[in-house]
Amino acid sequence: MDKARRAGINQIPLEIDYGGSRGLTIITSGSRPKGMAINIGLNRVDPHAYQGWDGRLNACENDAQAMAAIAQRRGFNSQLLLTENATVAAVRETIRKAALTLNTGDILLLTYSGHGSQVPDLNGDETDNLDETWVLYDRQMIDDELYSLFRQFKPGVRILLISDSCHSGTLARVPNFDSAASENSQVRTMPIEFRNRNYYAQQNLYQQIRRTTARVEENDVDASIILLAACQDNQLAYEAGKQGQFTQALLDTWNEGQFNQGYVRFHRDISQRMPTYQSPNYYKVGSPNLTFEQQIPFTIDPDAQREYVPISDSEVNQELNPIAPLLVMSV
Repeated sequence: MDKARRAGINQIPLEIDYGGSRGLTIITSGSRPKGMAINIGLNRVDPHAYQGWDGRLNACENDAQAMAAIAQRRGFNSQLLLTENATVAAVRETIRKAALTLNTGDILLLTYSGHGSQVPDLNGDETDNLDETWVLYDRQMIDDELYSLFRQFKPGVRILLISDSCHSGTLARVPNFDSAASENSQVRTMPIEFRNRNYYAQQNLYQQIRRTTARVEENDVDASIILLAACQDNQLAYEAGKQGQFTQALLDTWNEGQFNQGYVRFHRDISQRMPTYQSPNYYKVGSPNLTFEQQIPFTIDPDAQREYVPISDSEVNQELNPIAPLLVMSV
């Protein structure tokens, strides 16, 4: 683990200037497709950055390492960002490097395990007037920032985004499960008291980010994005034992690579392993790519043979909101 931490990249100055290119998604033959993975997991945050709250969790680093192991076995070049190395600057720079490196036919696997939260929306892109965030080590990363980074990816790039987190913006009812489970479970959400403290302490910074980050619509993203999220927007994401509940269900479904269907069935089978109080979500954003959806999960080659049995839309709850919450994409 120490070796993985030392592999974290250095911080860079915050830049609030994003670009993007438009174009048709054209799949052409060329060099061997590349797979890059960025696996983020935070078991705590810097209490100095969050008004005394350290956000301690137990299993997020384990989740990131488990996803990195899958990525490496599938041929991805994997970058681990654990706890103190998971700063906003490090996450942004790593994604930006991926955008520069990946071309048509390549794939990015981006996973996040940690706390989620929300801050007031100022640019009018959220129907609930709240922007979702990832609670990174040194500050919250707003979903607008992530969308702006996604704009930098070239047409034909696939992005698989897996988020095992939740936010506290929705009044979710705590599930009534047995006392033994509740004693050993933790919720991956930033408490509302500290959420408010943090926002008002850094209000000017968050407002500056929103003012200087262009509003991004679905058709502004050339890449094809599939999001697997830990829960619905009226639920919370839990961890118990060595993994997050969602990540554990994903690992069990994947079954060391024995799973051989597409992403819709992958989501459905994960959901069947989850408790009733936490239902994973499925989003599609950016350029439509049915071939991507039909591939066996974590496949690098866009032309790889697919084992897929079509199913009806009624078999899975697919949220197709064009500006779906890409950060909490798991509440």
